[in-house]
Amino acid sequence: MHGRLPSLTGLRFIAALLVFGYHSSLALPALNPFASDHVADGYRWLFGNAGWAGVTFFFILSGFVLTWSARSNDRPRHFWRRRFFKVYPNHLVTWVLALILLTGAATSWWQAVPNLFLVHAWVPEFSVFLGVNPPSWSLACELFFYLCFPLFLRWIKRIPSEHLWRWAIGTAAAVIAVPALAYLLLSDNPPMPEGSPASVWQYWSVYMLPPIRAMDFVLGMLMARIVLTGVRFGVKPLPAALACVAAYALSLYIPWLYALDAVFVIPMALLIPAVAMADVDGRPSLLRNRLLHWLGEVSFAFYMVHLILLNVVRELLGPDLFFGTAAGFCVLLLEAVATLGVAWLMYVAVERPVMNRWGRPRKKVTV
Repeated sequence: MHGRLPSLTGLRFIAALLVFGYHSSLALPALNPFASDHVADGYRWLFGNAGWAGVTFFFILSGFVLTWSARSNDRPRHFWRRRFFKVYPNHLVTWVLALILLTGAATSWWQAVPNLFLVHAWVPEFSVFLGVNPPSWSLACELFFYLCFPLFLRWIKRIPSEHLWRWAIGTAAAVIAVPALAYLLLSDNPPMPEGSPASVWQYWSVYMLPPIRAMDFVLGMLMARIVLTGVRFGVKPLPAALACVAAYALSLYIPWLYALDAVFVIPMALLIPAVAMADVDGRPSLLRNRLLHWLGEVSFAFYMVHLILLNVVRELLGPDLFFGTAAGFCVLLLEAVATLGVAWLMYVAVERPVMNRWGRPRKKVTV
């Protein structure tokens, strides 16, 4: 059943676009270009939880795809090498760009160094885990996932196929339980700098802490094993996508910590294998077209560079410059296109060449 999953590649860009919408609307309100308070508030409301949904998708997708493509003869060091050269070059480039273009001398060594080595998500300090280039916190989680993946895979392969659904349900239930435990056990101080309705410790433990977010990754692995082992999976892409939309609508009205991950985990854990099965079965898929596939290929670079460019454009325009509704959407569109152009340059000049050159061990030449 192993094979390419181009529809999931296309879906990756949609998730990256959700994160872009979030960062251009709510995370940094000054980036919102609309002069009308009603339009600005509506835009923030529409995309207010989009970034969290996108990250949940990426973490579950990562576990699913790595398990789907895993080979029995693949050694851990080869796997770790591929993953390092896949993610770290883009991180290094955007780390340098963020220091040069944005933070510079305002960033202390205790913010920059953990970020450089992708350990900042382990530090419960707002200025550290969201320092330098804020989206890079998710790479610190992914690095932890990659280090654990060979062990996780060995354990999950030992689960009898008839028990996989139980493990998947149990893992999703654990994700949903985390916000309740955070509200119950963790202090509501210190408050978040942006005035969010939770403390830094609550936010960090629910959303940032790598072992907690590893449950999303493991759930993706379990869903891949369900499909690969032939366990019955009857969910189709359209109902799964509608469930994701419903979960997003629900996220706008539930307690804040539940909206960071818990509300999205079940529908997205169903959407990803449903879309994958459409590719395996050869069923029609709008996500399989060439444009979306190309956008998916550059989506990682897009994700890594988008917030830097949003801030640069806003600094160039000035913090007090706002636009009418039509002009505001044109500004956002131009920012997205510019980000896409820079992402493509990073993909062709950094990500793909480095991966081709160092991401795979050289073949031994026999004479």
